[in-house]
Amino acid sequence: MKLYTRTGDDGSSGLFGGDRVSKSHLRLVAYGTLDELNAIMGLLRLHATPACAGAETLQRVQHDLFVLGAILATPAARQELLGARMSRPTWDLADMEADIDRLTALAPPMTAFVLPGGTAASAHAHLARTVCRRAEREVVALTHEEPMNPIVQTYLNRLSDWLFALARAENATAGLADIQWAPKD
Repeated sequence: MKLYTRTGDDGSSGLFGGDRVSKSHLRLVAYGTLDELNAIMGLLRLHATPACAGAETLQRVQHDLFVLGAILATPAARQELLGARMSRPTWDLADMEADIDRLTALAPPMTAFVLPGGTAASAHAHLARTVCRRAEREVVALTHEEPMNPIVQTYLNRLSDWLFALARAENATAGLADIQWAPKD
């Protein structure tokens, strides 16, 4: 199978089910951002400590991002094409929230806004969080244009919280204090 198809040379891309849309369509912008987030999650896997987020958890998120991308790549009228395996992420939101609570308990209470940085894992988690938030905003914009499975938006909202908790936990387990934002006079 060749990597190039030439079908996108006109600036369009195919959705699951055969429809074609502009590569600037909100749907493609959103799942393109999920692809970017997935690449950053791969970098995060190189740096994360098992005490905070094991490689299997991070890889699970990567698989879930592909599921969310598949949902975004499938028009609402054709969602049945996805089947059960591709219609929702595997990480249950309640389980993700429990892990957010676990990670939050690893770090001291927040007393100020936190600047990204510290360990490489923390910095990568913050980068992933910001890209996740952008993806969420793009999905919200898409929902104003056409029907969308709400799990995509909810999962991304919760995932960005998880990434923030992970960033703080990575610094705390490394013995580093968060870098606090302090306004300059």
